[in-house]
Amino acid sequence: MTHLPDSGPLPGVHDLGYARLDTDRLERTGDAEVVYGAGKTPVQIVELLRTLHSTHGGRAALATRLSPEAQELVAVELPEAVVDPVGRTAVLGTVPAPSGTVAVVSAGTSDAPVAAEAATTAGVFGAGVELITDVGVAGLHRVLGVRERLAAADCLIVVAGMEGALPSVVGGLTGVPLVAVPTSVGYGASFGGVAALLGMLNSCAPGVTVVNIDNGFGAGVFAARVARRAAPIEVKEQ
Repeated sequence: MTHLPDSGPLPGVHDLGYARLDTDRLERTGDAEVVYGAGKTPVQIVELLRTLHSTHGGRAALATRLSPEAQELVAVELPEAVVDPVGRTAVLGTVPAPSGTVAVVSAGTSDAPVAAEAATTAGVFGAGVELITDVGVAGLHRVLGVRERLAAADCLIVVAGMEGALPSVVGGLTGVPLVAVPTSVGYGASFGGVAALLGMLNSCAPGVTVVNIDNGFGAGVFAARVARRAAPIEVKEQ
């Protein structure tokens, strides 16, 4: 067997042994790598957050899907971090100045964890965030009552479980770009969010895009990028 010589560390990669951080991602895409906490130990999550924060000039570093044990250790080891037990996220550092607005719309209180993850992500990725909660279709007057707030956003994240009807209703009330997030909330025939996912994919409202079940993070990234692009570009004086 031929062994290739060690070429040394790869450019743009910070090797921690158990993980190789993509430190070039911020320059490449405008958004830094994020720590996905599931399957990682609390100690690893603390080190990854600290490393990302330090290698990106103090820019906010985000960790998602944190267990209660990981949240506790982050709070102890990184007291300056903002830990959200509802969304199971932690943010280390100052978020960028907001550009554009994302409205995170949730159907019910049971959808709060996914909505919170989406809201935190959108803020870390540079958008202003407005939360509009508990406007499920079981009370249509609640949705109609926030129509002006929906129309004022640059992008909408609509989070719902059960049959997943809310994005279709919102998509019929406004032409704002919309990303739908099905959640695993519902009784047995919801099949862990599959019913909501299929309902959103089959939406009769045009312009509805859909992410995976409970994927508040993916929706937050998408919406923030749309909002940033939609915001007016400042023209520097010559």
